[in-house]
Parts: sequence; C-alpha cells; structure tokens
Amino acid sequence: MSDWTWEYEGYDPAAEQLREALCTLGNGYFATRGAVPECRAGLTHYPATYAAGVYDRLESAVAGRRVVNEDLVNLPNWLLLRFRLRPADGTVGPWFSPDTRRPTDHRHVLDLRRATLTRTFRSHDDKGRVLSVEQVRLVHMADPHLAALRTVLTAENWSGEVEIESGLDAEVINGNVHRYRALESRHVTRVHTGAREPRTLWLTCRTRTSDVGVALAARTVVGGPSPASSELGTVRRRVVHRLVVPVAPGRPVTVDKTVALHTSRDAAISDPLGAALDRVSTAGDFPALLSCHAAAWERLWRRAEIEVPGRAGRVLRLHLFHVLQTLSPHTAGLDVGVPARGLHGEAYRGHVFWDELFVLPYLNLHFPEVSRALLNYRHRRLPRACRSAAAVGRRGAMYPWQSGSDGREETQERHLNPRSGRWLPDHSRLQRHVGSAVAYNVWQYCEATGDTEFLHTKGAEMLLQIARFWADLAVLDPAAGRYRIRGVVGPDEYHDSYPGAALPGLDDNAYTNVMAAWVLARALDLVGRLPVWRREELLDRIGLDGDELPRWEDVSRRLTVPFHEGVISQFAGYGELAELDWDAYRERYGDIRRLDRILEAEGDTVNRYRASKQADVLMLGYLFSPAELRGLFRRLGYDLEDEVWRRTVDYYLRRTSHGSTLSGLVHGLVLARARRADAWRYVQEALEADIADIQGGTTGEGIHLGAMAGTLDLVQRGLTGLETREGALWLDPVPMPALSEYGFSLRYRGHWGISVRRRSGRLQIGIPDSEESSIRVVLPDRAVTVAPGETCTLVLPEEGSARTGTLVPGPDS
Repeated sequence: MSDWTWEYEGYDPAAEQLREALCTLGNGYFATRGAVPECRAGLTHYPATYAAGVYDRLESAVAGRRVVNEDLVNLPNWLLLRFRLRPADGTVGPWFSPDTRRPTDHRHVLDLRRATLTRTFRSHDDKGRVLSVEQVRLVHMADPHLAALRTVLTAENWSGEVEIESGLDAEVINGNVHRYRALESRHVTRVHTGAREPRTLWLTCRTRTSDVGVALAARTVVGGPSPASSELGTVRRRVVHRLVVPVAPGRPVTVDKTVALHTSRDAAISDPLGAALDRVSTAGDFPALLSCHAAAWERLWRRAEIEVPGRAGRVLRLHLFHVLQTLSPHTAGLDVGVPARGLHGEAYRGHVFWDELFVLPYLNLHFPEVSRALLNYRHRRLPRACRSAAAVGRRGAMYPWQSGSDGREETQERHLNPRSGRWLPDHSRLQRHVGSAVAYNVWQYCEATGDTEFLHTKGAEMLLQIARFWADLAVLDPAAGRYRIRGVVGPDEYHDSYPGAALPGLDDNAYTNVMAAWVLARALDLVGRLPVWRREELLDRIGLDGDELPRWEDVSRRLTVPFHEGVISQFAGYGELAELDWDAYRERYGDIRRLDRILEAEGDTVNRYRASKQADVLMLGYLFSPAELRGLFRRLGYDLEDEVWRRTVDYYLRRTSHGSTLSGLVHGLVLARARRADAWRYVQEALEADIADIQGGTTGEGIHLGAMAGTLDLVQRGLTGLETREGALWLDPVPMPALSEYGFSLRYRGHWGISVRRRSGRLQIGIPDSEESSIRVVLPDRAVTVAPGETCTLVLPEEGSARTGTLVPGPDS
C-alpha cells in the first residue's frame, strides 16, 4: 500500500457498502459507487450512479400523513457485467456471484493518482476450474460524460467458453438508506431501450415528476479470441449484450465497456440519446481513455497539491480525492450546490445544507471558478429565498436549511428514530443561520480572489438581502435595550424547543445572533464602499429603503449574546437546563453520539439537558480568528476576554456528544488556535470519521463532504493561521506536534502555485515568477512584501507564533 493507494483485501459482505462509498469514482458531473459489476442492489451491494443536480420529488405516506420528499435520483446502472463458465464438456455454470460462491484472492485497489478502481480475484467452480479476473474502471475526468470498465478473464486450468452479459439496467430504486425504505423510491420511469449493431446498447428514461430525461449508451468490445456469438437484446427494463467467448490457459480475453451519460439538463446538445450515442461511438479505446483521464487528474493534483507525512497525509489525500470527484472544474459549468454526502450515496437525499461553509474556504484558494459556480447556485435561488421570507412576514432572503433543485425548503417534516421506530416532528428547518453561511462564503470568496465584479453584483444582492432578513427578524427588547432573535434552532440541532413549550424554536442562539451581527456589519461595509451609481442601482433593484440602513447599524451593535456561569450561553435559558449524567449514559450505551435518539427511545428528550450534538457556540471560534472574534463581541458591546473564551471552550467540550462528523473538525481547530495539546485527539477523529465509519454505518450512505473538505482547510488555514483579507495573506501558525510538517500549493488572486511549506520550525512561502504584483504577507508583529520569484522564510519560535521573517530571493520552494 502506497501513499496514493487504498487497498481492500478479501471479501466481507458486511463491509461492502462502506467500501463502495469510499471507492466511488466521479468527475463532478456524475459519480458511480464502487460496487462489484455483477451484482444488483440488495442488502449487501448497492450499485448506484448519481448525476449532480438531478432530483425528483415524490409523495409518501408517513405516520398517517402525506409528505413530499425530493431526492437525488439513483440513475440506471451502467456497471452491469457478469459472466459464467461454459466448459468444453457442454455444461453451463451459474452466473458468478461473490455471495453464492466466494472468490479467492479478492482485492480492490483504489488508485488516487489515476482515479481508477482495480479489482482482482479468482473464481472456482465445483470441478476445480479456475478463472482469474481483473477489472479496472474509471469515470472520466477529461470528458465528464464518459465512464469505462475493462475486464480481463483468464482461464487457468481449463478450456471452453465464457458467457458474458454486459448491460444497462433501469430496474433501480433509491434504496441506499434503510430508514427511508418506507418512502416512495421509484424515480425512474418511461424506460425505453434499444441497440445499434454491432455492439452498442442504449437506454432512455425520465424522472417521474421533475421530468429530467436521461440517456445512456454502452459499447462493449472483446479483445483476444473472436466471440463465438454476439447478441443484443432487451430483458424487462434492461438492455443487454450477450457474448460467448472461447478461453484457454494463457489466452486472456479482454472485455472493454465504454459508457456515455447525458441528461436533458446538459448544455449544447440536441437530445440526450443522440448525444450519448454520438459520444460513445467516437470515444477512444480503453488505453486512450485511461491515458487522457490520468492526465486530467495529474493537472488536478498539481493545482491541489498537499503533502503531510504519515497516515494523516494518506487520509488527507483520500479526502481531497473525494472532494474533487464531487466538485471538480466541471462543476463550474453546472447549476448545482454542495451535496452534504457527496455523489456517493442517498443520505440526506442528496440535499444541500450549510456544508459549503466547510468546503468553499478550501476551493477558494485552488478552484475559485468552482466556488463561484456554487455561489451562483445560491444566487439563482435568491428570488425563492425572498419569497420564503415574505411567506413568514419578513423582508429579505430566508434561505432553506435543506435545498435541492429549485431552492424551496426541502427539510422533511418528520424523521424516523431508528431506535424507537417512531416518526417524530422535524424542526431543523428553523436553522436560519444557513443564510449567514451563504453570506460568509460570498465574503470569503471575494476576499480570496479579489472578484469585485461578483461582490458588487450577485454577491451584494445576496449579502444585502440576507442582512435585511436578520434586521427584520430582530426584535427590540426595551427592558434590556437589546435586540433579540427568537424561535430559531442553532447548529447543535439537538435542541429545537424549550422543555414543555407548545411551539418549537429557541431564543437568542449565540451563534445565530453573532453571525447575524457580522452579516449586517459586512453589508453596511459593502454599501459604503460601492461606487455611488452601483449603490443607487442596487438599492433600487432590490427595493431597499435607505431608512432601513440605520436600523441595520443599530441591530448590528445591539444584538443579544446570552451568558451564564461566566461562559457564553448556547441560547437564552441554556444554563437553566438539567445536567446529564454523562458517565452513566456512556456506561449504559457505550456510543452516545446520537444521544437525542437514545433519550427519545427512553421516553425522554434532549431538550431538557445541557447537551450538544456538535459545536454551536464554538463554531464562532472556527470561523473567526481570536482577534476577529474579540472585535465582533466588542462591536456588540461585550468584552470577550481570553479567560471567558477558555472557560466557554471547556464548558462545551464536557457537554458535547459529537454526533456529527463536523464536530471533531471544529473542536480540533478551535483547540489548536487556543494552543491546546488535546487538539490532535479531535483532529484525528475528523480524519478517521469516514474511513473508520465512526458514526456506525452512515458512511455507506455517502461520505461526509463537509468534514472531508474541512480537514484539508484545517491544514491550509487552521495550522498556518492563514486569512485572506485587506488584500493580503495573514499568517499566524499554530503548533500541532502530530502535524508539524506539511506543504501545499494555493492560488491567490492572479498567482498560481504559491507554495507553503513548514519544515524544522520554519514556514516558507514561495511565489512563482510571473508578471503579477507582489503579495503583502502580514505576521503577528510585522508585514513583509514578497515579489514573484522570491521566497519568504519565517522562523517559528517554539510556542508557534511567527515572529521573524527573512526574505530569501530565488525560485519558489
């Protein structure tokens, strides 16, 4: 096993769905899980293909009510390829399946460098005949509509024939998530199949309600001995190419399957079927496809280079691999958001939450064109967000907690607790803070790229409408002399109401209020810096009354931040809740990450206790440096002393169950910024979250994209203290002995390939030679200017704060 490969030895049915998710291959346009080609979906295997942005909405009966859910659609299975032996004695064996006849020497190798999945095994029949099999697959990164599967069959100790069936299968449902299986799941309808002699199959279908047209075309070619027979045909909702090929020891047979996928959402096509047939007919052979696919990945890796020694580095590279498969440069041409579980499974129904908050900071400094496309997804849905706000009597834009095709609120009204079997009301749609995440991403993208055109147009429209919503939602409490935001849910998610309350929602969630104040301050700042003509045009376009701006200023300075026992309260009244006996629950249940489900199954509710699922207040320490956070609190009229923040961190560490993969990530960075030795424990948990499936079976339903991207950003921005603001790179490295060496490249404004390296107590920033202007680098105690072609070496004292900078001319390092 190398730094660039992940290997899975043997065949373990219980671990297959986890392996399938982690061996998913994709290119940003579509992705296919790493299922074995010969098996259809069931309890062990789940072959599935998802195209970014292809959703469908179905109605189901849940707990006596009719509910509507929109899902990312599992498209027809292009992988299907199975075989059986036809030895010379005239017998015909069964179709090979690893579940009925266990293979030997079974092995999968995921090659990150070339983005291929290779499977090798040996199949044995009852008479001792052995067939060795090697399969290599790819989902093409150079041409996002192509995928390919090469299968090499070699008879080891017998002669005869092998019958092969290569097909396209539309007998698919959305069935990856067990707790969704009571819901309507058949999204693919109006299936038509056909063939184009001598070796091409095609299949078309449409999604049931969104009416997206989907077309696949497959070309199957045999290399080696000529087929004894070749037949194209249809079986129910499948179309298959059956081949019978002679085999003998030492005479391998190669079967190359090339597939093209198009949908009616694609640009620059006449119709999906015509486009798919044309593309598959002109595609090169497997070696040619592999060559240009590998070259495309080489270019990606060059732009997203990351070097960290040891296991942490291997895991980070795997995380980066899955981020790039979901959000590649091809994403820049699509109308899609950030699916929380990637294109790897059906958990959360493929919806878009706030995970872009953890993804865009990384993309901004490597693939800013992808970041801009993801922000455009939000901008296209701004009118819907404004209508949603108006529907609840508010001005501005209220973005949904869960978004899909058109930006309406997709959050389910009821969710299933698998421990109790009960369907419960779901109030997570009250997480209004998702709008602040959109605003934060707009601001960070523009700071990193200098894209003032976006900031002054689409970015300004989103930022101002989100600010407008917060200003209108805030209500003045005359007795306290402060504004309050009531009836919301914070990032914690465990708490959605007060104990015994008739209505859901909480008051003055600290994270929500501080982020609202930040959004208002940034919006006012932007209005002030816009050219006069653009400011007038913008205010007129969105119907913003100039009288609203003084209120924004007032609210941004007087929003409530609750405190209790000398710490920041998660929300008003948090300190009045009961304490939980954490030791007793850990002793009784072991894993208590989903404490909410445990308590509900006991007939209790987590709303009664001081217990958090994940970072809530501490999210502020993730998004903002200590200096920025102090400034925010100072603007609100609070003095956030270091001791208060330290007590706040300790307080919530003791009361968090880490029921989200984001929790370890956030806590790790917050503790690292506080120079705490226990930071590595939480960073390790974030690194291992998916590969070790620490949430107990959830990774098989899709990887956790936000946590994966967040670990990359933890190295990129967390360990270096890197901030992009005021036209400069700000650095304040933090110590983490387990990650004391690292290197990566980034793209900042017009500079491509800026190198950042930490080795032996020194941090080096190298600027490649170019015609671009110099970069200002700001340290805790000084600022230096680094010109193209120069390297700045920063000597780091033991406590990890960069105090001296030495400018060294020469090539970047």
